[in-house]
Amino acid sequence: MIPVSCLFDYQHVLNSIYQQAFRYSGIIRNSCTNKIDFTYAMKKKKIHLEDLIMELLERHSESWVARDTLRRAFKLPPKKGDERFNKALNRLLKQNRIVEKNDTYRIADKRQDGNVVEGVFTSTRSGTGYVKVEDREQDIRIPSKHTGTALDKDRVRAAILPKSRSDREEGKIVDVISRGKKFFVGTFHKEGKSTYLIIPDEKSAQVEFFVHPDNTKDARHNDKVTFRLVDWLHPRSLPEAEVLENLGKKGTNNASILSILAENEMQAAFPPAVEEFAESVAVDIHEKEYKRRKDIRDWEVFTIDPHDAKDFDDALSISVRDSGNYYLGVHIADVSYYVQQDRILDKEARERGTSVYLVDRTIPMLPECLSNGVCSLRPNEDKLAYSCFMEITPDGKRVGYSIEETVINSSMRFTYEEVQEIIDGKGHKHETSVRTLAKMTAMLTENRFRQGSIDLDTPEPRFRLDEHGRPLGVYVKERLAAHRLVEECMLMANKTVSEHVTRLREQEKSRGDGQNKGKDGDKAGKTRYPFLYRIHDRPNPEKLKNIGENVRPLGIEFHVSDGKVTADQINSLIKQANKTTLKYAINELILRSMAKAVYSPKNIGHYGLGFREYAHFTSPIRRYPDLVVHRLLKQYAAGLPGYSFQELIVLGDHCSEKERDAVIAERDSIKLKQVEYMTEHIGDTFGGVISGVTEKGLFVLLNESYCEGMIAVRDLDDDYYVYEQARHQLRGRSRGKSYRLGDDIRVKVARTDIEQRQIDFLPEQSGKK
Repeated sequence: MIPVSCLFDYQHVLNSIYQQAFRYSGIIRNSCTNKIDFTYAMKKKKIHLEDLIMELLERHSESWVARDTLRRAFKLPPKKGDERFNKALNRLLKQNRIVEKNDTYRIADKRQDGNVVEGVFTSTRSGTGYVKVEDREQDIRIPSKHTGTALDKDRVRAAILPKSRSDREEGKIVDVISRGKKFFVGTFHKEGKSTYLIIPDEKSAQVEFFVHPDNTKDARHNDKVTFRLVDWLHPRSLPEAEVLENLGKKGTNNASILSILAENEMQAAFPPAVEEFAESVAVDIHEKEYKRRKDIRDWEVFTIDPHDAKDFDDALSISVRDSGNYYLGVHIADVSYYVQQDRILDKEARERGTSVYLVDRTIPMLPECLSNGVCSLRPNEDKLAYSCFMEITPDGKRVGYSIEETVINSSMRFTYEEVQEIIDGKGHKHETSVRTLAKMTAMLTENRFRQGSIDLDTPEPRFRLDEHGRPLGVYVKERLAAHRLVEECMLMANKTVSEHVTRLREQEKSRGDGQNKGKDGDKAGKTRYPFLYRIHDRPNPEKLKNIGENVRPLGIEFHVSDGKVTADQINSLIKQANKTTLKYAINELILRSMAKAVYSPKNIGHYGLGFREYAHFTSPIRRYPDLVVHRLLKQYAAGLPGYSFQELIVLGDHCSEKERDAVIAERDSIKLKQVEYMTEHIGDTFGGVISGVTEKGLFVLLNESYCEGMIAVRDLDDDYYVYEQARHQLRGRSRGKSYRLGDDIRVKVARTDIEQRQIDFLPEQSGKK
């Protein structure tokens, strides 16, 4: 039972509720008594006594609170107050929101209610939310009036409401179990002399926050800031925030880019302790490492990377043996030597999960003194590597391999464009090796697609920026044979190390000694040699059927029968699409229909590549799973246990989520720069193709810049247009003019919204100005 001495606690809670609720109305305190006037406050702000009782009981959810203790917390008038208090208690009891025992009360145990579920809350722009529950196929819809104090990504309990007219289940948030976000991003506003608000970015939160004057961190009006939630005591009050970091004035390049990171819960700067530890890592290689490792510093080894790359985590070597077989070496920066498991660097890298490549900057997984310095395979420097050597026949079969710790010295830092020039015939001192690699990898590519790999080609927009980060031009990155060359070498190494672990299990099984005698040798790797795979599930048949409907108006036939589709069918669709103006749009549709590739110790193969076994080994500078794979391979080579199967499940889920966040941030930064670029071209006309048709309007993809915007149906002012779904077109009711999927079109840039990252077009012949 809660004693009377805890009334101060209650008063503090009530004060917090009302201070938030009345922050802007001035009705915080009675001018004579300097006390909260609860009766007037409840009447003025229409806050029910039941809500306040619930708020107090929730604060002491594990205890029983005496009626008298609860009653005295509210300072209600004697007679009418008693009557009102009793009625509120009775209503809560009838609603099963609280329970009573010996004249004491507590919150009803929601976990015992079969109509209450637990899951993760997602908010939307409209205010409606959804709760994703693990064992349910469909999310539970939460109307805006029932979202309570839940914020995006919070873990919540939701009570299922009686069936509505729609088929979807609806619910009401009854409890926030834990907060999902560590921080948010928004624009700081000064509303009065000492009244401060933060308007969160749309993707960050859907409610305004107030800031106490002591917690502004000297932010000024219209500054972009990151902030944390201090508390949110009642849905009818505003949540309280504390400013964490000032990102700069809204609208500046730096503030916009840092806001994208913050929206996706990322931070560019490393904690000082991490930077300090990274700086202390020894640059010089110890003599014992030269003796312990395979020394190939006199081999012809080189890197191939983008022209602006600084973190070189893979290098290549190639030779032809007397047998005619190729001897391929894929040499990977040995990050695991420098980043020890569970130390400060490792914990930071694990939390980040991946490097993030934005339009104008890279947010590395490791501090730059490591990613661009100590670990990076820079030319003409001795570097520690972990190498996968593979002997490959002229017809592409791997007939031998070894995985060894090495010391290398890269003799050349190539860009993709330089390698392409050598492939095309330009002379160079490394031309023999480069052309040998090109010949071998062309054969590997052909074999891979023949064996079921899917050949998706999605565009990568690139920008020319001025010194302030403003886009001067946008273009689509050209895909070269040199890119394929590097990709095939990395794929072969990744596949090899994965198959190596399977071989270890088979050797364990063949020994058949001790406790494994007569058993399958732990084929799944749950106890012996668990491994972190890169897996990719089969595509969703329903989504693929939808693609078939979309491409039919273009004269492309794509059928999904019995819920199955082969890689050959998808590749055939891609080849047909590549002959149309909607090449990139259809490739994007196919990509979205696919399951997302993820990390897991449960190997189901990689559908997109057509591999039964596959892992990420080749980029430990920028991907944490690769670092884990290096550690596992080294531990197994030494006869030591590595990560447990359960640990790898948790790591895989975490790294997969961080990868998804990074992809979203990268796309957002591209969209931001596209909108900024188009903002400088309002009124200009461009050629494009209709990439989507809906009842709301037309999506148009510009030919040269790959910028996508929309023509709203309201802006098609020469007729009344009707959406014909079956034909994927808008048709004018009077004149019969139509706009169809795949049609060429010229558009004028009408409006842009940098905050929402949206572009609005008008057809070139529109009568609107």
